[in-house]
Amino acid sequence: MTAPWQLGATEMVAAFQAGTLTPLQALQACLARIETVNPALNAFVAMRTDGALADAQASTERYARSAPLSPLDGVPIGIKDNLPTSDLPTTWGSIAGHKYLAAQDELAVARARTAGLVIVGKTNVPEFTLEGYTHNTLFGTTRNPWNPRLTPGGSSGGSVAAVAAGMVPLALGTDGGGSTRRPAGYTGLVGFKPSIGAIAREDNLPPLLLDFEVVGPIARRMVDLQRLFEVVAGPHAADPGSFAALGAAREMPKRLRVLYVATLGESPVDPAIAAACEVGARRLEALGHSVSAGALPLVLKTLIATWPHIGQIGLAWLLAKYPRWREGAGERYLEMASQGAAWPATMLWQTMETAEQLRRDAAHLFEGVDLIAMPSSAAMPWLAEETHPPIIAGHAVGTRGHAIFTGWVNAAGLPALNVPVEPAGGLPIGLQLIGPFGSDAALLALGEAFETQGGSPWTWPSLLPEPTGVGRA
Repeated sequence: MTAPWQLGATEMVAAFQAGTLTPLQALQACLARIETVNPALNAFVAMRTDGALADAQASTERYARSAPLSPLDGVPIGIKDNLPTSDLPTTWGSIAGHKYLAAQDELAVARARTAGLVIVGKTNVPEFTLEGYTHNTLFGTTRNPWNPRLTPGGSSGGSVAAVAAGMVPLALGTDGGGSTRRPAGYTGLVGFKPSIGAIAREDNLPPLLLDFEVVGPIARRMVDLQRLFEVVAGPHAADPGSFAALGAAREMPKRLRVLYVATLGESPVDPAIAAACEVGARRLEALGHSVSAGALPLVLKTLIATWPHIGQIGLAWLLAKYPRWREGAGERYLEMASQGAAWPATMLWQTMETAEQLRRDAAHLFEGVDLIAMPSSAAMPWLAEETHPPIIAGHAVGTRGHAIFTGWVNAAGLPALNVPVEPAGGLPIGLQLIGPFGSDAALLALGEAFETQGGSPWTWPSLLPEPTGVGRA
């Protein structure tokens, strides 16, 4: 018999409607699961137990009246700790934030709450969400359910670890340079980076990555991801750019012209990832699409060179405008801010222009192709307490070597979806599907078809309960 915590969001709702399970029972099962596995993984860093129980009871009563608030009413959800919540601190992985209580929820969180989703707690992030792994001095290291010696990636590492381990069926993350897609790939999940503005933003933390960062849903199966996106998506007057995404909504042809990009330039890719993603791309042919392999016809050299400086400049601005965030900030981040303050304004202006040109170029690229497929990450998961893998496929790489495939998508403003492909060595691997601006709904529908066509059924990771001393070999 399937335990309630093992159910996906859609399955939970079906059970609620059938009367075989109540939202309160589902939450209680998730809370018990959290108590069992969270000590080994450190996915949740703040719990809202009493409030969640009250919300689940209210949802149970709504189902008894056949009056759910939405197709996800009563489903437990985790919220990334850089999305402000009115009843839980939003620490941003920083000591300075451990007492910061937002006056109100960020818009996507508010929409989830209004739809009756049960907010269980906040999930761990790296400090200021500027890293590709998940560790901070306030809460420590988050670990991968498939092997707790390894990272689940970042910066949505806590969210993916929670969903992959069965603590909750859904989570909200953010993606400023791959932070939903890469972690989802490392944990066998589906993770979505919408078009800029597809999920409107209001009452969010100060932006450190220009407009590149978006809210992204995370789930184990596509149907659940789609429903969560539908709940939190849509424009809002406080975010005027969100109406551009609505106006650009577009369908995709039935037979797609797919460009598969195995690597970017001479950047190394782990052989296991390269092999699995190529096979995954060929699955698109089984769906009736035309797949050709080739180089990405976009100029990314300047963007890649300046990418590390964007976060540095953003952090310098944050600590100057909001000095309280400096209190207790790690030396690594103080140094990043110092470096950012030293860069001239002309660099930031050039970066903004580079992004605008990339968006124009991407629009023209999608006149000749309908979909781009490429790996979600260049590296397999590495040791949980290390910031990044120093070597990929025998080649030394920098801090963004593993993330080479994702940041440009954020700068271009495009929607992108991680879908699992064949694992290697017991670890999941993700393929990234990238569509034109505004193709969010069509891309999610494609992801569901991809999942159905030859996708492996979800299997639960074999957790290794080693809560201490597992960070290094």
